[in-house]
Amino acid sequence: MRPGFLSALASALSVFAIVVAATAVPAHAAAVPTDETQNLDVDPEVVRRLHELDPTRISARDVAEVLANVPAPRIILLQGSVPIVNMDPFAEFLIAMGYPSERIRNPRDGRYSESSFIDSQQLAGMVAWYYETEGMRPVLIGHSQGGMLAIRVLYDLAGAFSDAIHVWNPLTDRRESRTTIVDPATGDVRPVVGLRMRYAAAIATGKLPRLLLGQWSMLSRLSRIPDSVDDFTGYSLDWDLIAGHFGRSEPYEAIGTAKVRNVTLPATYTHIGLPLTEHLAADAATRAWIDAYVPGASVAVPQEPGVDTTNLVHAADIWYSVKKNWCLSARRRLDAARVTQ
Repeated sequence: MRPGFLSALASALSVFAIVVAATAVPAHAAAVPTDETQNLDVDPEVVRRLHELDPTRISARDVAEVLANVPAPRIILLQGSVPIVNMDPFAEFLIAMGYPSERIRNPRDGRYSESSFIDSQQLAGMVAWYYETEGMRPVLIGHSQGGMLAIRVLYDLAGAFSDAIHVWNPLTDRRESRTTIVDPATGDVRPVVGLRMRYAAAIATGKLPRLLLGQWSMLSRLSRIPDSVDDFTGYSLDWDLIAGHFGRSEPYEAIGTAKVRNVTLPATYTHIGLPLTEHLAADAATRAWIDAYVPGASVAVPQEPGVDTTNLVHAADIWYSVKKNWCLSARRRLDAARVTQ
């Protein structure tokens, strides 16, 4: 089914979208399934090239020859409250661009798209478990309510709602009895609260659904990003009635030291259809544009007849940030592994 058709269907159902609305286990009770992309025995030549990469200028060749051969951070994709279109198409886009699928799949059931109705402290505890077990801080990318959930997790990690958060094991889908992890970078025991993420993103997230769904605690916090993340990008549509933008969207801002960027998307995009990006990796023209994309650069989008550029801007921008984070995280992971050998 073509993205254009689904976008039209999404627009027709937008009003409907607005209205609809523990047992403890021992730490490391189960191991993460074998994943060759997490192998730390990396060819020294690949490691050398990894450290020579400019994280802000990573080419398709760099992805294929270097990043594909080093560990990758886990990406957790959070879908909207009414997933007429969930985050599966966005996962397929990332995989087609070169990201390892096992770093996106839920290790328990293999799904790509996670519900945005999961408890935020459960998700924060899961983020801590992944970091301790895999040695790399996960990435959160949320669409609509999924973006709100990603931001709420940042507040959970900052200690805004609780002084302690239990570790959550995603393999058993159960809460563990502990509220601390062993930091894989230092070997020190540290609480879940205070953990800082490297990168997170929210796509088309607004305050109106928070009001309609009774998510009062996030109304004053939604556009203010705490220090529990290094880099955050918010993607918005002006006049996005589902998000509650009756005109220009409200920009995100940092409370403290987080680096926050705002990207306003073209008016031709639709709120519900924003995850529909897999077609962009399949077309040579749009794929080349995405591979060369750098934030702030003024480059005309492809204009060739028959080329569908729907959702090109945020797809390219997120892929840029994913590549950057992948490079920096892999360096830290491999450097830490070398120190402990």
